[in-house]
Amino acid sequence: MDSYASQLDALSRKGNLRKLPEMEPQGLYLVRDGQEMLNLSSNDYLGLADNVALKSEFLQTLDPRKCRFSSTSSRLLTGNYPVYTRLEERLAQLYGAESSLVFNSGYHANSGILPAVTDSRSLILADKLVHASIVDGIGLSKARCIRYRHNNYEQLERLVAENAGEYDRLFVVTESIFSMDGDESDLPRLVALKHRYPNLYLYLDEAHAFGVRGPHGLGCAEEHGVIGDIDFLVGTFGKAAASVGAFVICSEEMKQYLVNTMRTLIFTTALPPINLEWTLFIVNKICDMTERREHLARIGRRVREVLNPLNGGILSSSHIIPYVLGESERAVDVALRLQREGFYLLPVRPPTVPAGTSRLRISLTAECSEADIERLVSTIQQIQSSL
Repeated sequence: MDSYASQLDALSRKGNLRKLPEMEPQGLYLVRDGQEMLNLSSNDYLGLADNVALKSEFLQTLDPRKCRFSSTSSRLLTGNYPVYTRLEERLAQLYGAESSLVFNSGYHANSGILPAVTDSRSLILADKLVHASIVDGIGLSKARCIRYRHNNYEQLERLVAENAGEYDRLFVVTESIFSMDGDESDLPRLVALKHRYPNLYLYLDEAHAFGVRGPHGLGCAEEHGVIGDIDFLVGTFGKAAASVGAFVICSEEMKQYLVNTMRTLIFTTALPPINLEWTLFIVNKICDMTERREHLARIGRRVREVLNPLNGGILSSSHIIPYVLGESERAVDVALRLQREGFYLLPVRPPTVPAGTSRLRISLTAECSEADIERLVSTIQQIQSSL
């Protein structure tokens, strides 16, 4: 046990020791240690999680005799309630796709799909900054993997050209909006690459774009008109959709293959039906939330005007804006100063981000007003001038 204690001490000395914070959410704000702060660290991008009107409307649709808070088994046993079918059919309809498949979480999706669809004759080419859940999925697969430099398409195209004839299948794996830098992948370029190689598959994680981007909130693939070119389009319900779970948009054949081979789907208790009912309710609402998306885009542009020039080449283009501060101690100090000013922001430190790039991750929500954003910008500028 001494070795664990020494490792914890080492983390503490480097300013990288993590603890579980306890807080009380109050709509756009949260209360921690008696202080009310504007919450800029959640993934509630559309501001729906505490929307009383939506919750009240949803509760009116429930019949206590049919309301189930547990599925009691996996989907392959008795947990595949009709609401699963209704939700998956609605997602497929929205995306104009053959099929969709719902999972318990984004982690289940990303750690389970790639091991199921790849083998030793597969090559995975993954962006260097893909989420840890994708990295874990790659590690569980039997495929060879090469991580290409973040958004470096020249390197990716070279790797595809060199390896396309050596493997049965190539999987290019990326995110649409990256969770730490807030920048985006070049989807039209990736689609053009796919069309040059018949054995190349595109895997796109839209976790931070679903609900936020596109005319109907379906993500960056909708925004660029390339939904039909993505072989595995993964989205989550636990962020903008204010619920829980995840999904993949795919062909009907691929859905059936995943049902039969994907361990994180087969060997887990299904989501409770009431959660799926809420998810379907919110998904139908999100399609018409254009004003919220437009407002989120406006306030995102305002914060980026101030922070992008400070970030040493990291250029956010979304509602996720990093404030890169370098060493962990500095990030912790600035986070505490902003918390004292009423902004709940947390330091993001190694190993989540590379050494020397510790930062605050500003995660905007459509509930923030223009006045909130101007106060945030002014406070950051004052703190930056004192560093």
